[in-house]
Amino acid sequence: MSLPACPKCHSEYVYQDQQQLICPECAHEWDPSHAAAEEEALTAKDANGSLLEEGDKITLAKDLKVKGSSLVLKIGTKALIRRIVEGKDHELDCKVDGAGEMMVTAKFVKKS
Repeated sequence: MSLPACPKCHSEYVYQDQQQLICPECAHEWDPSHAAAEEEALTAKDANGSLLEEGDKITLAKDLKVKGSSLVLKIGTKALIRRIVEGKDHELDCKVDGAGEMMVTAKFVKKS
């Protein structure tokens, strides 16, 4: 029987304990019947309060400094949301024009 990979670390060494699936590498436990509901629960809202989804085109609402670089992303820079992730400070995995792939905080963007 094939079990799904761990949603946190993507390990293939997952085992089942009653209704729960457990990853021995990162100790993450989850119920596979609730996994789809948790993925749908990830949402992000932009600076105007609009709900953001994967594939949306966005623009930056303020100038942002890029950590570890002297690059500054200017207001109005366009980006494409690749996916929405769970995180304390950066929720959007984006492809930013002129800067490439990076994580962006949802409260600093506007849906275009």
